[in-house]
Amino acid sequence: MTELATYELDGRIAWITIDDGKVNAFSIAMLRALHDALDRAERDQAVVVLRGREGCFSAGFDLKVFGSGNQDQVLEMLNLGATLAERVLAFQTPVVIAATGHAVAAGAFLLLAADLRIGVDGPFRIGLNEVQIGLTMPRFVIELARRRLQPPYFLRSVAGAEMHGPHEAVDAGFFDRVVAAEGLQEATLQEATRLSELNAAAYTATKLRASGETLEAVRAAIDSEFTAAGLSGSSAPV
Repeated sequence: MTELATYELDGRIAWITIDDGKVNAFSIAMLRALHDALDRAERDQAVVVLRGREGCFSAGFDLKVFGSGNQDQVLEMLNLGATLAERVLAFQTPVVIAATGHAVAAGAFLLLAADLRIGVDGPFRIGLNEVQIGLTMPRFVIELARRRLQPPYFLRSVAGAEMHGPHEAVDAGFFDRVVAAEGLQEATLQEATRLSELNAAAYTATKLRASGETLEAVRAAIDSEFTAAGLSGSSAPV
């Protein structure tokens, strides 16, 4: 495990903390570390809590990779990020996100995929800004958004790149609740503990049944879109 993502197991709860010292950009190294952490949580059969550094959950994909012109690296980063969201959506144990601040673009992808999302109050931006910065929204994200966002906010968020404060992010569907920053740890622990006490087999079966159609659409979108041919089409994010 790299220092970009630390892993702490406390009973049946796996605390995964991401911290690159800046805005928690989803670089290739960060995404690999997150996949490794989920591998470990899977082996431990633990409820996952994914959290960021103070003030920032994640600002999304590493834009330096997009700007590098290296298509192999762009494809690797996109595939790692997309399959991370797919893994969270399909993860057999509950995944809780403790959003410690800003959650933008690919950071918000994970909010759309997770089972329970807790944000913190403050001057933070939550949402999908891809269109604002000239990127076409990936199809797999549209499928995640269609499942989680409230209808009045769907097009505004996906195509309109509207960003939200934490409380409006609850109304939109990015968060389930918002707490004061000093209460985030306690609120997250309470929710993760409650989820860990559910019947694990019944939870997994029900989650996969409830998410099945979205999961199928997400996987189909990833398979078709994040290839060299897919990036050369109209949906190319570079």
